[in-house]
Amino acid sequence: MMEKLISQIEKMKPFFEKLSRNIYLRAIKDGFISAMPIVLFSSIFMLIAYVPNVWGFYWSDEVVAFIVKPYTFSMGILGLLVSATTARALTDSYNRRLPATKQLNRVSTMIAAIVVFLFLSSTEIAQGEGDAVVAGFSSGYLGTTGLLAAFVAAFITVIVYNFCMKNDIAIRMPEEVPPNISQAFTDVIPFAIAVVIAYGIDIAIRAFTGVSFAQAIIQMFQPLFTAADGYVGIAIIYGAIGFFWFIGIHGPSIVEPAITAIAFLNMDANLALIQGGEHAANIITPGLQYFVATLGGTGATFVVPYLFMWFGKSKQNKAVGKASFIPTSFGVNEPILFGGPLVLNPVFFVPFVLAPILNVWIFKFFVEVFGMNGFSYFLPWPTPGPIGIVLGTGIAPLSFVVVALLIAVDAIIYYPFFKVYDKQILEEEMRNEAEIIEEQEEEGEKEPVDVDTTSTGSHIKDEVSVLVLCAGAGTSGLLANALNKGAKEYDVPVVAGAGAYGAHQEIMGNYDLIILAPQVASNYDDIKADADRLNVRLVKTKGKEYISLTRDPKAALEFVDSVLKEA
Repeated sequence: MMEKLISQIEKMKPFFEKLSRNIYLRAIKDGFISAMPIVLFSSIFMLIAYVPNVWGFYWSDEVVAFIVKPYTFSMGILGLLVSATTARALTDSYNRRLPATKQLNRVSTMIAAIVVFLFLSSTEIAQGEGDAVVAGFSSGYLGTTGLLAAFVAAFITVIVYNFCMKNDIAIRMPEEVPPNISQAFTDVIPFAIAVVIAYGIDIAIRAFTGVSFAQAIIQMFQPLFTAADGYVGIAIIYGAIGFFWFIGIHGPSIVEPAITAIAFLNMDANLALIQGGEHAANIITPGLQYFVATLGGTGATFVVPYLFMWFGKSKQNKAVGKASFIPTSFGVNEPILFGGPLVLNPVFFVPFVLAPILNVWIFKFFVEVFGMNGFSYFLPWPTPGPIGIVLGTGIAPLSFVVVALLIAVDAIIYYPFFKVYDKQILEEEMRNEAEIIEEQEEEGEKEPVDVDTTSTGSHIKDEVSVLVLCAGAGTSGLLANALNKGAKEYDVPVVAGAGAYGAHQEIMGNYDLIILAPQVASNYDDIKADADRLNVRLVKTKGKEYISLTRDPKAALEFVDSVLKEA
C-alpha cells in the first residue's frame, strides 16, 4: 500500500522539480543567501542587548542604543539590500536565456531595483521649519517589513530590462564611444521605465490606501499571514518541506521563498514585543524552521542516527548511525537521509512528514498556552537544534522543557518505523552471510587479495580545484573535506572548497570542476550554461553515491579523476 503511494508521488516529481527551479522563487532564495551575512552579524548585537533581561539585568537606554546601532544600520535596511541581491540573482537567470551579445547589466539592475524599492517602500519626510527644514525619507519599511516590496521591486526591474533588451529599446552610441560609456546610455531607458512604473504604482496605491506600497501589501496579506500562523497553516508549510525532501526534491527551495517575508516579519515583530515587555507570540520565524520543524535537518531527524546507533541490531544501521550522528546534530542530515536511507524509503514516509508537524504544533502550544516567547533572535541553521531553540527564544526557562519534549516525541514517532526497517536489514544481512558460508563450503576458502592502499592510480598531475555545491554549504563541506584529506594522504594535487548554490556565481570561474550534491542536482541544467561558458567541468551526484564518497577520501579522489578523464 505504502509503496504504491510512493510510486504515485514519484510520478509528480518532474512537476515539483520544475517548480523548485522557477527563476523567481530561485531569485528570492539566492537573494536572501547573499544577504545572510548581514542577518548573522546583526543578530549578535540583539542577543547581547536583550538576552540579559532573562536574568533581570537591564542595560541603560544609552547602552542599548549603542549596542543595537550595528543592527539598525544593517538589518534596518535589509529590504533595500535584498531588492538589489534578488535583482542580481534574477538577472543571472535571464542572462542564461539571452545571447552572449545581449546580456543584462547586473550592476544596473541592482541599482535600479534599489531606486524602485525606495519608491515602493518609503515616504518623503521633512523635519524643522523655515531654513532649518531637513528633507529625507522614512526608514520604517526599509528593513524586514519591506521584504515583500523588495521582491516586487526586483521583479519589476529585471522584467523591464529584459523586455528592453529583447526588443532593442535603448540609446545606441557610435562604435567609437568606449564600452563603459556606451553601456551607461544603453541602460538609461530601461532604468527610466522601471522607475516610472514604480512611481506610478506609488501614486496609485497612495491614492487608494493612503499608505506606501510596502505597507499596503503587508496589510493585504495580513489575513494570510494570520492563517499561516495557525495549526493548519504551519502543518501544511512544514509538512510540505518534509514531503518534498522525501521524494528527493530540496523542500526548502520550494517552500522557503513563500514564507521568507512572513518569517522575518514575525521575528522582527517578536523582538519589538519583547523590547516593549510584551509576549512574543508570532510562530512562523526562521528559528521555527531551523530548530523545531527541521530539528536535526528536514524530517526532524535529530534522534534518528542515535536510534540507528544505539538500538540497531543490523551492522549496516549501526555503522550509518555512527557515521551520521555528528553532522546531523549540526543540521547536516544528508548522511542519514541517503545513507539510511530515509528519503524514498516507504518505511519512513509517515514519521518523516509527521514529526515536523508535531514539533511545530508542540512549540505553538507552549507559546499560546504556557506563554513562552517565540523566536526573536536569529541564529545560523548549523547551530545544534537544542541550542538554537534555547538561544533563539532568549533562554526562556520553558525552552529547556520544549527541547526535551521534542526529542522524546520524535524518538517515539520514529522508533517503531525504525524497528521495522532494522528488522528488514538484519534479515537481509543474515541471508547474505548464509549465502557466503554456503559458497565457501562449496568452493573452499579463497586466498585474500592484497589491496593497494598507497596509491589512487590518479592521472592528475597539475593542481585541480574542485567546488562542491549544496543548498547551504553544509553537506558540501563533507565531500570537500574528504577530497582535501585524500589529496594530502595520497599526495594528489587536488584542492577542494565548499559552497552554497545561489552564492556560487562569483566564484565558480575559479574552479576546474564543480560537483553538485544530491539536494541541488536538479539544478544541473541551470548551472550547465554558466559552467560551459567558463570552461568549468560540471557533474551531479546521487544520494548514496555522494554519501559513500564523503566517507572514502580515496574513492572521492578516484571519482574526480574519472570525471576529468571523461572531459
